[in-house]
This record gives sequence, C-alpha cells and structure tokens, in this order.
Amino acid sequence: MSDTDNELSITRYIDAPPALVWDVMANRQEEWWCPRPWRVEIDEQDRRPGGVCRMTMYGPDGEVAPQDGIYLAYDEGRRYASTDAVTRDLRPSGPFMIGIWEIAPEGSGTRYTAIARHWTAETMKQHEEMGFTDGWGACADQLAEICEREKV
Repeated sequence: MSDTDNELSITRYIDAPPALVWDVMANRQEEWWCPRPWRVEIDEQDRRPGGVCRMTMYGPDGEVAPQDGIYLAYDEGRRYASTDAVTRDLRPSGPFMIGIWEIAPEGSGTRYTAIARHWTAETMKQHEEMGFTDGWGACADQLAEICEREKV
C-alpha cells in the first residue's frame, strides 16, 4: 500500500504570505470552510492533538450536518489534521476519513494542500462521488480569494 492509497487531495497556489494564509485558514474557518451557499459554525475547538474539533455545516435547504471529531495534529503555522473516527473523551465513532490541511511557502506566496485519507477504497470512492473535487476545490478557492484580497 502506498502513502496515497485511499487519498483524495486538492492543492492551490495562493498569492499571499504564509502568515496571512495560516491566520485565515486556522482562525476564520467560518468564512471559507464550506462551499457557498453552505456555511459552517464552529461549535468547539481545542487546538492540540486529542483536542475536540466540532462544527456544524448548514445547507441552503435547511440541511444540518454536524461534524464531531478530534485533532490528530496541530502544528501552528504549518498544518492541522482531524478525524471523525474518534470524538471527545476518545470515544470511537464511525470512521470516514482523516483530514489534513497544510501550507508551505512557495515563491512569494503559499502552497495550500487539503488531503482526505480514507480507511477503505470504498469510502474514498463514496467521498469522491459526493463531490470531493468540486466541494473541497470551492473551499480552496474561497480561502485563496480572502487571502489574496487582504494581502498587503
């Protein structure tokens, strides 16, 4: 099995400095996390490995999609990772994926990468069919739009 088996990813070059991209990525998720017209509300975040990561996504037709999990990694200024396989107090849950969001300096801007690692090829395919590329791509575009608009 290779490192990228059962993995989907999106990457974007963002023409803004890494510090700004990180600030928006980590501290302003409600502005970019869901593809419009969906929106997200952050319910609770304890930004450390093992810390709670809970949010609720709301759709334009009244859909409500709670996301409950924990952080697996939180490396300030570089990346964070979370999973829905474990919830608060280390309670097992029905695993779907591990999400990893990371940035790296690139030229005069920043390389943003979002990765979804799945336990099985079946769940990866399900995520892909749910619209991973369009959805996560729209989120990356929204993040880039905010950062590029606000760069000095």
